[in-house]
Amino acid sequence: MHHKYFSKSNKEQNQIQLKIGSAAFALNLIVLVLSILSGFYFFIYLSIIITLSIIAPFYDIPALKNKGKLIYYSSLFITEKEEKGIIKIHGGSLFDYVFVIDKSLGGKQRTNFVLQKYLEGLLNLIKACEENHNTFVKIKGTSYFLNARTAEKIGLKIIKTDFNQKLILTFNYVNILMSNSIAKRKISFPKLTNIKTFESNVVELIKQREFIEGLNDKLKNAIAKKV
Repeated sequence: MHHKYFSKSNKEQNQIQLKIGSAAFALNLIVLVLSILSGFYFFIYLSIIITLSIIAPFYDIPALKNKGKLIYYSSLFITEKEEKGIIKIHGGSLFDYVFVIDKSLGGKQRTNFVLQKYLEGLLNLIKACEENHNTFVKIKGTSYFLNARTAEKIGLKIIKTDFNQKLILTFNYVNILMSNSIAKRKISFPKLTNIKTFESNVVELIKQREFIEGLNDKLKNAIAKKV
């Protein structure tokens, strides 16, 4: 897996986190001064909420990965540790998009790259489950990037997104906006109504493995031709 952050030394990783934290602190300090001068304290509360939602993945994800609670099956496909027969899957966060996506890629190339990494991760997850004789485990995830048609073709079915998940996504809207904009190389406001929750089990994904492999190879070739 090629991930620029995790290829750095611990010292370099700490320096990155220090710079991010310092920038967030400086921004909030400026907003605090302006809030005091203007008397509109709402802005400092809003600023803290937004900056926390943006910088949190840069601290949480490396820490959870080091503890073994998050597993990378590709640079943009992550799972939580299995719990009660369920593996929760996640696409890359803003943290991953910043360190993984090649800034020289165009908008279409980037969206192809993100989807290809999803598929690559899914294939690696299938392989790991087969090796562990754990193919009946259920997988579940929520995505704003994966459309329903593609999801169904690779063996995922749409289910209702629960209220708590919607609340979390709403709280992290600015984070999602930034991730979506990086993926499309332009300001792109994601519609929360387009966010869908999918579930399946590995047995069903295995049935669609040939399609997943074919689409994965197709996207790889499309990216390579344009680089």
